[in-house]
Order: sequence, then structure tokens, then C-alpha cells
Amino acid sequence: MNPILIHNALIINEHIKQKGSVLIESGKISEVYTEKDLPEAILQQSQVIDAENKILIPGVIDDHVHFREPGLTHKADIYSESKAAIAGGVTSYMEMPNTKPPAVTMSQLKEKFGIAEKNSFANFSFYLGATNANIKEIKSIDPREICGVKIFMGASTGNMLVDNRSSLEQIFVESPVLISAHCEDEKTIQNNIQHYSEQFSGEIPVAYHPIIRSEEACYKSSSMAVELARKYRARLHLLHLSTAKELELLERTRFDSNKHITAEACIHHLWFDDKDYNNYGTRIKWNPAIKKARDREALLKGVNTHAIDVVATDHAPHLLEEKNNTYLKAPSGAPMVQHSLLAMLEFHHRKKLSLNTIVEKMCHAPADIFNISKRGYIRKGYWADLVLIDPIKPHRVHKENILYKCGWSPLEGQIYSSRISHTFVNGKIAYQNGQINEEKNARKLTFER
Repeated sequence: MNPILIHNALIINEHIKQKGSVLIESGKISEVYTEKDLPEAILQQSQVIDAENKILIPGVIDDHVHFREPGLTHKADIYSESKAAIAGGVTSYMEMPNTKPPAVTMSQLKEKFGIAEKNSFANFSFYLGATNANIKEIKSIDPREICGVKIFMGASTGNMLVDNRSSLEQIFVESPVLISAHCEDEKTIQNNIQHYSEQFSGEIPVAYHPIIRSEEACYKSSSMAVELARKYRARLHLLHLSTAKELELLERTRFDSNKHITAEACIHHLWFDDKDYNNYGTRIKWNPAIKKARDREALLKGVNTHAIDVVATDHAPHLLEEKNNTYLKAPSGAPMVQHSLLAMLEFHHRKKLSLNTIVEKMCHAPADIFNISKRGYIRKGYWADLVLIDPIKPHRVHKENILYKCGWSPLEGQIYSSRISHTFVNGKIAYQNGQINEEKNARKLTFER
């Protein structure tokens, strides 16, 4: 096949905006040309994709998704959700272990990798789940092959709570890879549930979710994780921060090798606040809970000031009939991976985020924090995971264009100012103008550790 030339795009990469072209050969970026230095011969010999008036960025790397396979495939699976991912410009993902059974052994992880090798449209890796008793499995991790260890310091979907202090300390001492932590104090939450169940005779309004899974519950657990990471000099990545107070625990510096504690914010905590429970109800019930407007604004500021290193989704699909339930019975989580980049671009249109910041938090920083090999940047010799964006072509989210297996989104009806034109995975067009290329080209992520 002829090389592919993405021609005359506005390239956003490494804090530089420039008009240029990217040449793709054998799955990788073979050259990046500025507007003036493209040889005529390259133009004539290539399959040219006209990117005039479009933006080209590296593929988004989502470090936090739940694709529900194995065991929960009535909600989602790797095939369906990775298809939604590439439609949203997400070319690589790291998937969580609270499946059924939970992925807490290397043999269970091997099974998930086998499924992804057959069915995934996007590049993939999987976390090993921590328990109170699987330290031997954690110690056996090959750091070049596994993205990280996921530890639930608060109970959520799958009930993988690690609540033994001795076990926690062992994990922070012994883990050979980054520890990603869900931080909510379970005792505080259970006390709040009991209190409000008595007050409301068991029928707690969903608007009390952020009061039950409170700022106190989040901060108490996050601060413990930070304390352990500092004590044992462990690499800690705090997932889905939801409060302004937790930002006090973090450095406000760009990620580099000296930054041992990093943090993630998720789209829903940047997009919604507690007033939205009135309109959306349990459809926006997540753990940790969406909280006050001041928390949302503080998290957005944290993205701009580098207290927050990564923006991801915590993509967590459930069937709508499961979500349309009473507060205590409705599961937490919702699908977001198809629309995360569009939401971030909308923040740019609203002058709240720069394009450079979006690329840093969704592409560069995840690659750097997890030491992913040759992805996350538009660089010669890197895998050609790329996203072409039409910045002023509106896109409306509706049931007909939602690719999640669960068939719904909390963002239905939202009109975004931009849309994804093309997604390239390892140098091949995986998605183009609403059409999926069913010829999968994904690879297992590897790590330079």
C-alpha cells in the first residue's frame, strides 16, 4: 500500500500548534512535515487525506475504563466499547479489574488479553486488581506488560474493597508498577447511608448521593493513600478526584519523573454538578459522586494548573433499566468513552481549556505517567495513533449514533461544536466520518520500565 499522508492539518503536539502534514508508513509515523518543507514527490506517491481546516492530535489514551468483560457482557464488552472508543478518538485504553470474576490473578488477566487480541478496535492494557490477600500475584507482574495495579480503597461495583491496613502497606511497598487508587472511606459512607436511610425510611433521594459519598469520605481515603505513597515512595495515581479539598494533596507541576503522586479527573466531574441530579437522577450516579459547582470549577482549574495530570472517563456502562431504579438499588457509573474528547473540545470552545492542555491531559500525560512505549505523541518512529477533528462541524448525541452496547448516554441531546472526522490506530483508518472499519488493527500496549 502507498503511504498515507495527512495533509495540511493544524497539528497540536508538544505545546506547539503548526500547520503541517504527517506521513504514515508500516503503521508508524515516518515523518512530520511543516507547511513549507513537504517534498512534492511525497505528495504524489501517497494516499492523501486532505486535512485543510481540520485539527490533528495524537490518539487519546484513556487510563480508566470498565468494558465489563468477562462476566458482565449484558452491559458491555470489549468489542462494543472499543468500537465506541475509536469513534470518540480514543485509540488506547486501560481497563479495570472489577469484572466477573474480578481480574485478581495473572491467569485471569491473560484471559482478558486474549479476548482483546481478538475483539478490540483500540490498543489495550489491563490492570491487575488488588485484594487483601493477593500480594504474590502483584509481585509477579512484569512491569513491561501490565499497566498498573488497581486498588479499591472504597467499595464500588464489584466489591473489591481493600480495607486491611497491613495489606495496603504491603501493596504500597511491593508493587512493581504504578498503583491506581479509588479513594473513598467506606466506614464514613456506611454511616451516612444508615443515617439517611433512617431519615427517609430507606427511600433516599438521589440528590443525597454527594452527601453520602461526601467530601469527608473522599479526602479521608485520598489522604491515606498519599500518606502511604510518601512513606514508601510508591508511584500513586489518584483516580477520579471529585472534590476541591483533595487538590490540597497535590503538587501543581507538570508531570516528570520526579512526580510520584499523580491525579486524574473524569469528564463527568468536570461537566456536571449537584444541581444536575434534578434533571438526570440516577443516570449521573457515579462513585465518587458528582459534587458541588465549586468542586467542578476547582477540578477544571486543577487541570489548567497541573494539579490534575490526566483527564479520563471512568467509562462504566449499565443497562438503562438498571439505572432507572431507586437510589440505593441503582448501580453507579455511566458510559462516556465515545464523547470524552468532544466534551473537552467544548470546554475549549467555551474558552476554559486550550487545545494544548487537552492534548497534554488526554494524550501526552497518560503516555508519560504509565511509560507507554511510542504512543501519545506525534513523533517520527511512534505508532500512528492519530485523531483528525473537524472543529466547527456540530455533532448531536442521540440514540442513532451511540455505539455503547447499553444504548444510552447521559449526554443524549447534547450538541457539541466539533466532531471526530478520522481515527487512526497503528497507521490504519479505524473510523471515518461515522463509519467503523471492521478490520481491527489494535495492539497490546507495552511499557518502557
